Amino acid sequence: MRQTTVSKQIGVKGVGLHTGVPVALNLRPAPENTGYIFVRTDLDNFEIPASVEYISHCSYATTLIRRGVVLSTCEHLLSALRGSGVDNCFIELDSIEIPILDGSSEAWIELIAEAGIKKLDAERKTLKVLKRVNFEEGDRSMSVEPSDHFEIECVIDFPHPFINRQEYHFVLDNGSYGKQIASARTFGFAREIEMLRNANLALGGSLDNAIVLTNDGMMNEQPLRFEDEFVRHKILDIIGDIALLGMPVEGKIRAERSGHAIHAALMTKLLNTSGAWEIV
Repeated sequence: MRQTTVSKQIGVKGVGLHTGVPVALNLRPAPENTGYIFVRTDLDNFEIPASVEYISHCSYATTLIRRGVVLSTCEHLLSALRGSGVDNCFIELDSIEIPILDGSSEAWIELIAEAGIKKLDAERKTLKVLKRVNFEEGDRSMSVEPSDHFEIECVIDFPHPFINRQEYHFVLDNGSYGKQIASARTFGFAREIEMLRNANLALGGSLDNAIVLTNDGMMNEQPLRFEDEFVRHKILDIIGDIALLGMPVEGKIRAERSGHAIHAALMTKLLNTSGAWEIV
């Protein structure tokens, strides 16, 4: 298996979910062993590698920071790149936050497909999990263990008639990401909107880029894309956050009521656990 990048530069415009600020973003081909590099074109092309070491905070989105420069809400785009099998890419943007588009990764995989995927000469490196690593925090838990491929078992539990307890088992193989995961949208609760906006969050949120749940239904007129769209979106987020390990993972993830902070904690524990992984 050889490394890949996008075949040509391609761009999109949108708004940030939390900032509400317009942003233009380009995906650009990158050489082998580059990984994913965010380039802030509004700050003299300052580069922020998509890496665990630059995770700053994880409240409502995954945010990276390097030498004081911030890059926010990167998980949906990283999820699409990993799910599409792209290993190397420069991601140029002129603002602090990745555009939210429709709240899923569907538009991102369409953009990647339009650009095309090019094989490079170098062999693909994979992080192979050798032994089980677990992280728990109250009733929230996440683990990773050996497997012959990349798979995720995810459980979520919300006291809402559209969600309740949902479970999904996803295996990343040829085309499965686009069919099963990419179109699942982010979601939130109407009762939280005022609190979020008072904290200068969700300023760009709307019914066009999120499922907004009321006490017993949802505000969106568009129906759910899957009956279990909520747990599928959680898997989308997990794939995007795990992409911060810098290469594809060969292992099985189990997640119960997890979130961005739990994902980051598990990755850090995995990397710091002697003998738990190797690069192949």
